[in-house]
Amino acid sequence: MTTVTVDKNICPHNHVCPLIQVCPYNAISQDKDGYPVIDKERCIGCGACVKRCPMKAMKLKSAN
Repeated sequence: MTTVTVDKNICPHNHVCPLIQVCPYNAISQDKDGYPVIDKERCIGCGACVKRCPMKAMKLKSAN
């Protein structure tokens, strides 16, 4: 299974995350600090957010 992680060292988190609108599964929201949060129940690891993140803060991670 593939999961998406957020690199908080790269994510600027000072704006509304554009990836919320990009995710076809509505699996991205933001926490109170502005960081994207991935809903593991909804995310299928399609990579749409990874491809579209302007800061390259979203990473696909293969779970072994």
